[in-house]
Amino acid sequence: MTAPKTRLPAPVEIDLDDQGRLTLPGGGAPVPAGRVAEHLAHRLAVPRRVTDIHVYVHGWQTAPSSATRTAMRLLRHSVDLYEATPERYPGLAAGYRPWCVVVRWPSSSLPTLKGYRRIRDRAHAMSAESTGHAPYVLGHLLGYLDTERADPTAPAVLANRNGQFLHLVGHSFGGRFLCEAVQRAAERPPVLSWSAPYDARRPFTVDSALIFQMAAPRDAFVRHFGTLFPRNGHPGAPLRGPLVLTHSRWDRATGFWHLRAEKASGIGHSGAGAAPVSQFTTKLLPTNEVYRQTELDHRMVNVDAGWLYRGSRRTRLHPSGAHSDFLRPESAHLLLTLAERSR
Repeated sequence: MTAPKTRLPAPVEIDLDDQGRLTLPGGGAPVPAGRVAEHLAHRLAVPRRVTDIHVYVHGWQTAPSSATRTAMRLLRHSVDLYEATPERYPGLAAGYRPWCVVVRWPSSSLPTLKGYRRIRDRAHAMSAESTGHAPYVLGHLLGYLDTERADPTAPAVLANRNGQFLHLVGHSFGGRFLCEAVQRAAERPPVLSWSAPYDARRPFTVDSALIFQMAAPRDAFVRHFGTLFPRNGHPGAPLRGPLVLTHSRWDRATGFWHLRAEKASGIGHSGAGAAPVSQFTTKLLPTNEVYRQTELDHRMVNVDAGWLYRGSRRTRLHPSGAHSDFLRPESAHLLLTLAERSR
């Protein structure tokens, strides 16, 4: 008789409008800025048994309900892998019990060049310096997790009293939006806690970041996201662990459409190009192979998934190609490995 599958805790859905403002559940009115912290605190009751918190931000052409289903299916794959082959993830000997916060935003448009540009511009506007509210909301979300740490003198990791680790997961424009928002949130430390003054000894950090098929120029980490990484003058950069980026030449959204919209192919098609830190390139592995530490222990890792993210016969003719073909056990294997190596 087959053992019942471990039940995953229900995710929390955080909805943003086209300006990045937090909205009430069900697409209601924006939450006043002065009540964002209160609203998130009410909704973000982290289950006590959880070991890993995954914040997932979806990409282009994704309905809110689909975003939640995708995030939960990815975690379902990861739990199934862990329980079937725990010996492949020795760092998780104490257990792997994930929980997900799904950040949902209006990303639908016509599958055209105009539609692509529209969502690209919206993702940027939601995090823009003068008008975007997303960094403020995301900063409070991460700040809530930050306050859960037990010991202020512990290493600068967003791990709370239960030993919980924080991982960021994005797809497409969601990865671009996530990088912009996290970077700005980290540059504005007062929003990273509820009421206590910001303590420079406890910089805001995350344990790993995994972006599937990122919709951004290949030099985006030089032009837009340089302060995501530790460097002189930025000792408290928000990424403690690696930033891992998948790419596939079968991704038409970040190949054909990105080439037309931005005059160059995107990261999701060709991988990151110039960057402020050294990079490493490897391949997405099948679930029966273990990633060597030397493959992932870098500030930025480009993962070639072209052998797997190829799309079906139907999607190969779709304008986005294999852009959304990441919902696979092999992707969960990579996500699970990053969680394990964060220990």
